[in-house]
Amino acid sequence: MHTINPSSSAQGEQFRQLQSQLRDRWQSVDLFDQEDCDILVVPSVSMDQRELKKIPGFLHYEERLLFSLIRLRNPSTRLIYVTAVPMSPIIIDYYLQLLPGIPFSHARDRLLLLSTYDSSLKPLTQKILERPRLMQRIHHALRPNKSYMVCYNSTYFEQELSVKLGIPLLAPDPDLLYWGTKSGSREIFAESGVPHPDGSQSVEKAEDLAKVAAELWERQPDLKRMVVKLNEGFSGEGNAVLDLRSMPEVAPPSSEHDSRVAALHDSMEHLSFQSKEETWANFSSRVPELGALVEGFIEGEEKRSPSVQGYITPTGEVEILSTHDQILGGPDGQIYLGCYFPADEAYRLRLQEMGMRVGRALAKKGAIERYGVDFVAVNKDGAWDLQAIEINLRKGGTTHPFMTLKYLTNGRYDLSTGLFYSQQGQEKYYIASDNLQKERYRGLMPNDLMDIIAHHRLHFDSSTRTGNVFHLMGALSEFGKLGLTSIGNSLQQAEDCYNQVIKVLDEETSQKANSVSKSSYPSPPIAWGGN
Repeated sequence: MHTINPSSSAQGEQFRQLQSQLRDRWQSVDLFDQEDCDILVVPSVSMDQRELKKIPGFLHYEERLLFSLIRLRNPSTRLIYVTAVPMSPIIIDYYLQLLPGIPFSHARDRLLLLSTYDSSLKPLTQKILERPRLMQRIHHALRPNKSYMVCYNSTYFEQELSVKLGIPLLAPDPDLLYWGTKSGSREIFAESGVPHPDGSQSVEKAEDLAKVAAELWERQPDLKRMVVKLNEGFSGEGNAVLDLRSMPEVAPPSSEHDSRVAALHDSMEHLSFQSKEETWANFSSRVPELGALVEGFIEGEEKRSPSVQGYITPTGEVEILSTHDQILGGPDGQIYLGCYFPADEAYRLRLQEMGMRVGRALAKKGAIERYGVDFVAVNKDGAWDLQAIEINLRKGGTTHPFMTLKYLTNGRYDLSTGLFYSQQGQEKYYIASDNLQKERYRGLMPNDLMDIIAHHRLHFDSSTRTGNVFHLMGALSEFGKLGLTSIGNSLQQAEDCYNQVIKVLDEETSQKANSVSKSSYPSPPIAWGGN
């Protein structure tokens, strides 16, 4: 298995000693957030950067953890947020204005923003480690024994940063990352008795994919398609689909095994990739580094992609946080675009039960913090069949919308119903996306977006606890891409809020609205000179 910057045994032992402090201090998720503490947020997407390049504006995914700023609602919390490049001040102000009951200036005084001023293709954490003076500034700002670090995903870079700063990391030990790979996920599903598609173990040679594909086809002669997956792919971008219907002459049991392997080997060059830029030459070159496997493609006329999110405390207790129905796109529906909360009532409680089983298996391995389990649901004669396909040992696309809802409403998730309730007992729903993207949105800057939000009253209303919360605003001008969580008291209200944002943005970016002479908003006074 590929690993980033494997740690020394001494570093690993120091890391585990630091993490033991979390077990000593831990009471519950909610109480932990109410302590007098310093939180270092390092939103580094520490994954293979060549895979991340397939995602437009991936550098701005560092903004997805800005929901953490809402933790400043606790007047004793101080927070340090580090990014690769500086964020627009108006984006930071936007999040601080969401804080319920806390003066803006008080929260801003407890927030330290730092940047590496480096947009190169390296994980943010690596950039921090390469800057000793920045490390020193972070170290001096943190209070000993009152600090911990959070991240997007945990690798040996995050482990090294934790050890060098002398603060615990609230994330899984990188030694456990195997259980979040495609092959590791399959082992956990088998161990915990969770249904999952037939498939292979990970291989490290591209030519071996045809062999394991032939074995899978022989076990499942009725298969129409297979999914070929990079073992450490991200957001579905490392997935490709192999169509078996184009080679009936080698379908089992009508031909010899060797003939089947040869035909499958030739067909690999014609895989259906989720990214238009992907090629077999590039994909196959990644196999020795990341590993790859094949899995049966789950067919069905009515098919959905639900998921469940859980939390493993440092003391080993497992909690279910939420369920979602994911919105997937791409040529074969493999790429994550967004989600609805909660998942359909027809299967959300079953998702919770299977998510709990997976969480307990992970806890026995020593994993802590958030995990997610993705499923495929197929309607078979009115009953939904659930098959688990992947475990994510990291904060995913469903993390920030749910935590935004939780922090803004201070509400609770009810396991008996799978619903979320505000403090006033109102059911809450949302639709969220990281991929509200249109070419016509290019050129809109964060300030422009704020004008539009204010003018059309699209913002989150703290009195009704409904409305929209925006993220990925830094990706808007260059990529025409925006993130959005639309919260309502019903799923229909949430969808109405979401669709209203799209309607307004489309109108505001029409040819007429783009005319300077017909601008909708007055221009602010220009300050000449100075900084």
